[in-house]
Amino acid sequence: MVPLSSSYALRAALTFPRDTISTARWALHWALLGLTLCTTTLVGVVFAQEFQAGHPLELEDLVHVFRALQQPQLLVSGLAYSLTLITILLAHELGHYFACQYYGIDASLPYFLPFPSPIGTLGAFIRIRSPIYTRQALFDVGIAGPIAGFVVLLPALAVGIALSKPIHGIAEQGDYTFGVPLIQRIFEMVCFPHVRSADILLHPVARAAWVGILATALNLLPIGQLDGGHILYAFTGRWHKLLSRVFVLALLPLGYFYSPSWWVWAALLFFFALRHPVIFDATKLDETRTALGLAALAIFLLTFTFAPIR
Repeated sequence: MVPLSSSYALRAALTFPRDTISTARWALHWALLGLTLCTTTLVGVVFAQEFQAGHPLELEDLVHVFRALQQPQLLVSGLAYSLTLITILLAHELGHYFACQYYGIDASLPYFLPFPSPIGTLGAFIRIRSPIYTRQALFDVGIAGPIAGFVVLLPALAVGIALSKPIHGIAEQGDYTFGVPLIQRIFEMVCFPHVRSADILLHPVARAAWVGILATALNLLPIGQLDGGHILYAFTGRWHKLLSRVFVLALLPLGYFYSPSWWVWAALLFFFALRHPVIFDATKLDETRTALGLAALAIFLLTFTFAPIR
């Protein structure tokens, strides 16, 4: 009997012949990575200057970006944030990529998305170019990214929190207030017992870990074609369509009570990511994958926050 992984490789090779990655495609991957390194480093300069001065993030701090362009030596201070964040995002996407390689699924290398936002990027993604035939493969591909990213962000969070400093009321000041996910609060209580989250100014490395936490939580939403949606489909099959819509509707009250950004996410997911390719496989997941599914739920609860940025 041909092992499942070998049969996947054979089927993918016969149905979707692979070409070597062209020079132009390699150039695109490297160019996007380089641009993302630039945008995240500029944001990292702002975080670093804010941390050194001991004051909260404010809109006028964006002047540090222009100072960094005029004084390139300042860019070095932004690397702690940018390199940490890119490493976390890369680990997440490579988790998906290597899971695809294991099953012989044609997938691209990671594409990074540079963007001049408060975090410097829109994240990263891979393109899956061939169908996924079984629930087992769908589950493994879906969960590999969040687990890989979570494993990498944990030490970054530990180091970043340890390097942070307590300043009374600092997190409640400034133009931006960042939510505190449970995993961050656990590390804060270990490093700073009896100190409130509102009294801790995060080091840029911890800021990068925070962004990785946010990306993990968003990807694990059990909706459509998100990683959490793939995991949900692997467990529920035909119920996925209904459950995805229920979870999208659940974002609406979050937008009303906590942050209007949830309305934007609900609209984007409803119009662009709700549908999921059908997989004609009724095989139930084994006990190991069931346990991993519960682990993914635990990671989601540890990383989710009702109001990420206000």
